[in-house]
Amino acid sequence: MQEILAAQRESFMAALPEPLALRKDRLKRAAAMIRDSAQRFCDALSEDFGHRSADQTMVTDIAGSIGPINHAIKHLDRWVRRDRRSVQFPLGLLGARAWVEYQPKGVIGVIAPWNFPVNLVMAPLAGVFAAGNRAMVKTSEFTPATAALFEEIVGKYFDRTELVFVSGGPEVGKAFAELPFDHLLFTGATGIGRHILHAAADNLTPVTLELGGKSPVIVGKGADLAQVGQRVALGKMLNAGQICLAPDYVLVPSEREGELVDSLKNAATAMYPTLLSNPDYTSVVNDRHFQRLNAWIDDARAKGATVEVVNPAGEDFSSTNSRKMPLHIVRDVTDDMTLMQEEIFGPVLPVRRYDGIEGAIGEVNRRDRPLGLYYFGPDATERRRVLDRTISGGVTLDDVVFHVSMEDLPFGGVGPSGMGAYHGRDGFVTFSHPKAVYKQARVDVAKLAGLKPPYGAATRKNAARQGHRYHARYPVV
Repeated sequence: MQEILAAQRESFMAALPEPLALRKDRLKRAAAMIRDSAQRFCDALSEDFGHRSADQTMVTDIAGSIGPINHAIKHLDRWVRRDRRSVQFPLGLLGARAWVEYQPKGVIGVIAPWNFPVNLVMAPLAGVFAAGNRAMVKTSEFTPATAALFEEIVGKYFDRTELVFVSGGPEVGKAFAELPFDHLLFTGATGIGRHILHAAADNLTPVTLELGGKSPVIVGKGADLAQVGQRVALGKMLNAGQICLAPDYVLVPSEREGELVDSLKNAATAMYPTLLSNPDYTSVVNDRHFQRLNAWIDDARAKGATVEVVNPAGEDFSSTNSRKMPLHIVRDVTDDMTLMQEEIFGPVLPVRRYDGIEGAIGEVNRRDRPLGLYYFGPDATERRRVLDRTISGGVTLDDVVFHVSMEDLPFGGVGPSGMGAYHGRDGFVTFSHPKAVYKQARVDVAKLAGLKPPYGAATRKNAARQGHRYHARYPVV
């Protein structure tokens, strides 16, 4: 890996500046790499998961990868323009100019997760290549078939000095994170994110962390519960809930809890009338995660929760090893249950009652800041109160998850749910160095400003003038 990094950096430095035509060509090759092997990626992902809907993969990982790349190609000419900045009076009148140029950083490291192992490689690469960088990608050991496919096909589209895929377990991941990249992007669990940050610290590598957390749904005053049930159930059962932005728990007014639960059941049943043989429904990725989810459900039951399993066809899940898990709606949950302490990452949905919107806001604010927050309701004042009084990575109103698919919005967390952001122009900026450039006027500005020794009247006059301006703008009270 060190040799690959050295070769990429040497090639990068020799090629500077990276022309726009080459950046667009890399983006087009990246899109072609996914498009040409789309069906093979669907098959590999289904093999990795035990079963994963091919149609879902086409939407979330194939189209979801090509879309950001095409967006970058379309807007790159505008993104790379220098950003003009103002200069202090009277320097502008004397001919001085200032601007920011966006320069590629070099070699970017990407550590990808297993839940969307194509999209969460290619969407970052859209920004990486748009900015003019090279990339090394560490794939997840939980999706080995997908990782092997990447390694098999990448050489057809990219030279090793442009893009390389690396696979392996935790030891390889640790060594990868310790490489002196020019920027490192990690997508995954908060606990592992802390280790990534420590690993990058010795090299002072700038890091973007896309983590997770307990993304809440707030059912507001007058919300259409039929709509809430349909949209929350879809977001919770897509990819069997294995989404960093999946709704993690629902806050509902006490008097509407029963109605909401019925709506969730109806929506889940309509989408998935059967589960075991249903090609649209995805399995839990491996035995460890399947056992973890069941253990957390057992923990909740033991501590007094009511668990309602949405199993419309009455299927016997105990007689199969498919790791398909129906939606579990968990009521009467308390803070001592693991379900309310950890990110769930599966088709398990706690429902909590609240009285008054301030109670719901308080429930959110006493937990770590989430990656996403979802509010349903027509009341503009209440909606504004939720937006103003909560802090989260992003927000979707009257739906869940959708803000992540808007390429012109930054995607990122805050606090334990992450740091930094990418997507669209924000990704281009994240993977670029904003270089400040100042062009001096022809006149001897230093002399005019009294900065050139020997100091004298001009020095004192300028200092007094600047002091007067400061006090005029910020008077002492």
